[in-house]
Amino acid sequence: MNVKVEDVSSIKKRLLFEIDPEKVDKEISRAYKKIGKTAKVKGFRAGKVPASVLEKYYGAQMEQEVLTRLINDTYFKALDENDVPAIGEPNIVDSSGINKGEVFTYEAEVEIKPEVTAKDYTGLSLEKEKFVTDAKVVGDRLEEMRRSRSQLEVTSRKKARNGDSVVIDFEGFVDGEAFDGGKGEDYLLELGSGSFIPGFEEQVVGMKREESKDVEVTFPEAYGQAELAGKPAVFKVELKEIKEKVVPDLNDEFAKGFGVDTLDELKTELQKSYETQEKSRVDNDLREKLVSALIERNPVEVPEAMIAKQLDYMYENISNRMQSQGMSVEMLGITPENFRENYRQTAVEQVSGNLILEAIGRQEGIQAAESEIDAKLEEISSMANAPLETVKKYYSAPEARVGLMAQIAEEKVISFLLDNAKVKEVSPKKPKKPADKNTKEGA
Repeated sequence: MNVKVEDVSSIKKRLLFEIDPEKVDKEISRAYKKIGKTAKVKGFRAGKVPASVLEKYYGAQMEQEVLTRLINDTYFKALDENDVPAIGEPNIVDSSGINKGEVFTYEAEVEIKPEVTAKDYTGLSLEKEKFVTDAKVVGDRLEEMRRSRSQLEVTSRKKARNGDSVVIDFEGFVDGEAFDGGKGEDYLLELGSGSFIPGFEEQVVGMKREESKDVEVTFPEAYGQAELAGKPAVFKVELKEIKEKVVPDLNDEFAKGFGVDTLDELKTELQKSYETQEKSRVDNDLREKLVSALIERNPVEVPEAMIAKQLDYMYENISNRMQSQGMSVEMLGITPENFRENYRQTAVEQVSGNLILEAIGRQEGIQAAESEIDAKLEEISSMANAPLETVKKYYSAPEARVGLMAQIAEEKVISFLLDNAKVKEVSPKKPKKPADKNTKEGA
């Protein structure tokens, strides 16, 4: 076997193969022997079909089997012998026919991991957002927690108002005729929730207990039931009961429901959590700015195989997060196809950044020390609330350990770059006020 390796680009190589006739003949004989055991040709018993007949009827099958075997036997061996850092599957761009006594040739193109040499990575000018605590955050969070623990209680108030939950009986009519699915008894409806046909809930607001009323609405043009879409309807509604949300008082008893003894302790925990999240957000923002600056100074051609792998990782990550929240990506209208389309550039930037950081680590001799690995394992154990021995066992696998070492090294590279950067703290950007809806519509 003769192999020639050519550079196609910084991320692609072409391998040109020549397979000796002796090897080709051997594989042809082997293929026909295998085919002959099960070949069925009229006039011949199974396993007794002459070679000439096999060649006539099974030539295409033989050629495919030999082609596959010759490529499998030579391609991976050539990668190893020629130190080609291939990623992804090979693309066979050309091949000769399979003929007895003749050399078999084929060409394969394969993507390789780019050899990146980073430059201009020290002295970067970066802006970091100042951490400014917001006193309102804890109060707002407490109010959210209160609302989450609210309970519906029957009110003595006579009239229903927006935000109330009302118990109603209703029946709908189109052209004077009742329609399927338009009737309900003892139905609990939150007014203002928008869960009913537009205009329905607004007309229930102001109704009194034990009052009956005709509610006139029009089904939307895009309504799910075609026979009702766009048609006017009348609902006969009886309001039977009015319930309002009652939120608990903010006191020590309320705090105990969240695993602490006093309200002051709860406020302290919320403040700590807020500061941790906010500081993490600021740090992540600075990291993104750092990586963007590196990419700008060090353009990298990224192989499609690495982009595809990163997109797979990103999709799996978001899928798992949705599942942990009792949701699915499908509920958000996300498919593997539109996800790959929408997040392709993000994946390219992430892979580029990783390659550049890896190159800087290599150039600066930054590696993960054994003590750092142990410390990281303890950190993972604590964050995941998992036994340390379980974590150690998982990361004892070669692939997992290599990934962990790469993560530690990357964090050290980031620290090195930030220590050697010009970081200027700036005030947080104030969120833009939304345009006045009425003004916009009236313009």
